[in-house]
Amino acid sequence: MAKRVYFAFHYQDVIDFRANVVRKHNTLTSAEKAGYFDASIWEESKKKGDLALKRLINGELKNTSVTAVLIGSETYARTWVRYEIFKSLEVGNTLLGIHINSIKGKDERVKSKGPNPFDYCGLRISDDGRKGAPIIWSKDKWYYFSKLDGFTIRQQPEKYRGKNIKLSTWYSTYDWVGNKGNLNFKKWIG
Repeated sequence: MAKRVYFAFHYQDVIDFRANVVRKHNTLTSAEKAGYFDASIWEESKKKGDLALKRLINGELKNTSVTAVLIGSETYARTWVRYEIFKSLEVGNTLLGIHINSIKGKDERVKSKGPNPFDYCGLRISDDGRKGAPIIWSKDKWYYFSKLDGFTIRQQPEKYRGKNIKLSTWYSTYDWVGNKGNLNFKKWIG
């Protein structure tokens, strides 16, 4: 059965066409064969304010089981991508990252790989290992992510308790071109 996938990305990567290659790679086949349905939203909703955007993201994440973060040059630093990542964790989605700068943009060029957002997003694990407070890395220090409160998480092993843990500890990233995403996306989303 096809999974419902939420795509998180920086809007510039839509303008440059890279995000569209991944999001729309199943248009030549049925969603069932592709293994997913696209449940992403567009950033135009930002004009309505933070609360409206949160509600829209939260609504779009409902009934999804996977969040694919499309990683371009600036994705790691986008506040709303961070919100989508943390909210995905809160609702229990599987997370994965897909580097898209190896895809030719509308200018027919590729870019160097962008920073992994999972290295810049993390959780401050409670001493009992049952709660995670969203944190972000900025200017050589971890800060609490103010747009979302902490949430209950799966019991964490002793080695993570009371520590700040990068999400890259738990979540994989792939390169769309190098790892043949057009053939392997269905496997990546499980």
